[in-house]
Amino acid sequence: MTITTCIFDAYGTLFDVNSSARRAAEEPGQEKLAAVWPQLARDWRQKQLEYSWLRAIADRHCDFWQITQDGLDWAMEAAGLDDPALRERLLALYWELEAYPEVPNMLRTLKERGLNTAILSNGAPDMLRAAITLAGLTDLLDDALSVENVGVFKPHERVYDMVGNRFGCRRDQVLFVSSNGWDAAGAAGYGFRTVWANRNDAPMDRLYARPNHVLPDLTTIPEII
Repeated sequence: MTITTCIFDAYGTLFDVNSSARRAAEEPGQEKLAAVWPQLARDWRQKQLEYSWLRAIADRHCDFWQITQDGLDWAMEAAGLDDPALRERLLALYWELEAYPEVPNMLRTLKERGLNTAILSNGAPDMLRAAITLAGLTDLLDDALSVENVGVFKPHERVYDMVGNRFGCRRDQVLFVSSNGWDAAGAAGYGFRTVWANRNDAPMDRLYARPNHVLPDLTTIPEII
């Protein structure tokens, strides 16, 4: 088996989804947020995921920006934060998520070896473009594939189908990398070789497939290939 194509989830894998709440909490006058921002960030992310799954099951698709707003509204209410200005600030910062520090060099190494590299994400196209541009990754990624092209969220097979359609590769020629255990499992069940970037040292999800590799971050992805 020869890997020709490396595909990455975006949020939590290449981009730090906690950076929005963390950066806002460091700003002057945000003492209330500073006291609760880690929980707010966890709740926000969890609701993003839950709402994507529930909408997929119910066949009630909307774009990821709407889900991002809905998740934040739930998380702010749970944290007792009734502050419209803070809501707008957090949402603005979500368009400026920081890439994890190992990402640029890792992608550059893959490109130097001649591999295809791309994002496959629940994110809306404009959200992905903004994140890629801000992180300076434009020249290191061949494409950013969004679920908006198929109208359903991961882990539906139609999402993973986009990789073969775009790059003309077999499933066993793809290495798919995600920080979400359920996403890595879904891609493994689809037939991709998979890496779970287990940044939080979480237990393995009990699902119908398991990732082929578990790593603490993305640094050693080139070594696997």
